[in-house]
Amino acid sequence: MVHRSPGASGRTATSRRAVLALIGASLAAAPLLNSPYASAAPTAARAVGLDDPAKKEIAMELVSSAENSSLDWKAQYKYIEDIGDGRGYTAGIIGFCSGTGDMLDLVQLYTDREPGNVLAKYLPALRAVNGSDSHQGLDPNFPKDWRKAAQDPAFQQAQNDERDRVYFNPAVKQGKADGLGVLGQFTYYDAIVMHGDGDDPTSFRNIRKRALRSAKPPAQGGNEVTYLNAFLDARVWAMKQEEAHSDTTRVDTEQRVFLRKGNLNLDPPLDWKVYGDSYHIG
Repeated sequence: MVHRSPGASGRTATSRRAVLALIGASLAAAPLLNSPYASAAPTAARAVGLDDPAKKEIAMELVSSAENSSLDWKAQYKYIEDIGDGRGYTAGIIGFCSGTGDMLDLVQLYTDREPGNVLAKYLPALRAVNGSDSHQGLDPNFPKDWRKAAQDPAFQQAQNDERDRVYFNPAVKQGKADGLGVLGQFTYYDAIVMHGDGDDPTSFRNIRKRALRSAKPPAQGGNEVTYLNAFLDARVWAMKQEEAHSDTTRVDTEQRVFLRKGNLNLDPPLDWKVYGDSYHIG
């Protein structure tokens, strides 16, 4: 997934496969004790995960506010452009990239399900440009054909399924294994969306490893708030390693806002800002 922050064209790229590293001031856990959510660490409520349909919808809207400056994530099936980050075309609800392999996997899945679809003819080109920012074999009609395919419910479902397989499900699984609630699972999801989970030293798994150096998650006997602050510190440090990621408001004025309030279940109403724009989920 690629992060698109406001710029001259309305979107300025950054990417999940960025070079990463760690800063960001930790928030003290003490203020959370006065939060209206703090005393309500309900066992039953905490059984609900980010994969609960209502919580998953919130997660998609939160990510879309940062990625597309809109809560309408379903409007992004048709989105496609080269945002100049060296990863070729970025497209769809999770920022599939022609240069990073996930767009190839998506179009292959769509073609397996719907042979002869309008994007099937681009599979050889997508294989050839994987790992680069090249448009060779894709221009001039790939964007137009992508938008046409996006009208097909089968392609929309393929996008949903690849989002879940590559990003959402792994994040939720790891979050639950670490004993994290809905907010913690979301912090993992947002991180894996932007940074991916490859073997490179700056992927999601290595952001998590960095956090583990200074705090333990609940599953290891640690305090959830303390651990989430450590994870977000590691995430901010990582983002600052690439100029395009230097705006960290999706952490500072979104995720940390929820954490300061002790809203570990992401219970509405939710109010936050990204890049100075205000959002609300009632």
